[in-house]
Amino acid sequence: MPCLLAGCAGPQSALDPAGPSASAIAGIWWAMFWGALVVWVLVTVLLLLGLRRRRNLSEAGGRRMIVAGGLVLPTVVLLALLVHGTLASDRVTGRSVDARHVVAVTGRQWHWDFVHLGDDGQPLAASTDLLVMPLGRMVEFRIQSADVIHSFWIPRLGGKIDAIPGRTNVLRLQADQAGPIRGQCAEFCGLEHAFMGFEVQVLAPAEYEAWLRDNAVALAGEGRP
Repeated sequence: MPCLLAGCAGPQSALDPAGPSASAIAGIWWAMFWGALVVWVLVTVLLLLGLRRRRNLSEAGGRRMIVAGGLVLPTVVLLALLVHGTLASDRVTGRSVDARHVVAVTGRQWHWDFVHLGDDGQPLAASTDLLVMPLGRMVEFRIQSADVIHSFWIPRLGGKIDAIPGRTNVLRLQADQAGPIRGQCAEFCGLEHAFMGFEVQVLAPAEYEAWLRDNAVALAGEGRP
């Protein structure tokens, strides 16, 4: 079993969550997996029973099997998934938690630019292909593209969202583990698409503030706004 589950972990595995949003998504995935397995086994058993007893099955018994397997079972399964997904939606979107940090994300051919913004919306620090996040704190990402459509995705932290030219999409994520964590572009965006990965570095709050100060000097030195 450990060998079979080895592919479920790693810096880019959605089944190895490192934040509340990814944990909720992974929970839905595992619920669907085990639910689908139970349904498959049940349908297989009913099929074998039906084949074995096909000559002795009455018309009324056949109707009961159709109603139970074709109406009741799918309805119960779908309702259970709907309820579970609805209850998990707040954790997936992060809307119920205030975001204390804001990062402007710009996808480009062929890299990612990250600009950390202050309370007044002014840049504090910047990095390329390296996203730095504070441990245990919600971060709001304001995502856009400078050229073509990209897709911003950190599998261990949450779901993906498109980066579209001329539009800003918002995504909230929180990192509860220090890593290793890796993000990527999940939308084919041209010949160098495979190189549009980036590392995620999760720091303790004090270290994160120090990183902002250190990189603010580099930001001013480059003449950026």
